[in-house]
Amino acid sequence: MSTLTVRSKSSRKSFCLAGTAANTALSLLLFATSMVWVPDATPKQKAQTPAPPAKESRPAEDAGKGKRLYATYGCYECHGYQGQGSTAPGARIAPAPIPKDAFVAYVRQPSGEMPPYTERVISDAELADIRAFLAIIPKGPNSSEIPLLK
Repeated sequence: MSTLTVRSKSSRKSFCLAGTAANTALSLLLFATSMVWVPDATPKQKAQTPAPPAKESRPAEDAGKGKRLYATYGCYECHGYQGQGSTAPGARIAPAPIPKDAFVAYVRQPSGEMPPYTERVISDAELADIRAFLAIIPKGPNSSEIPLLK
């Protein structure tokens, strides 16, 4: 014999149920409580609600992070701290770097003395951040504008 106890704020009632009747009563009780639940919106209301705008699969490039990565991966050793290049084998890569796809392709399979950086070493997202850093570096003054060079 099973006992089903129902509690409310004001009273406590116990019912004796035997075997299958207990299972049936419990099933009905669960079904009745699930029918009381009211959803936030009807299907018609949900259909009328506009969907939120789709987010980009990749967030925008981060120039600040790119500056840190540029130093971390040692790009400055050949290309200088501002991407200006040097007398060593490092070419000028800033300001106005090449397009992102070309930049990534070149870093993966460079010509000349630059070593290749595979995806296991640096991700495409990190390369995009480095390129974003190079893109914000301002162009220096013309030599005609520098008093010591006149």
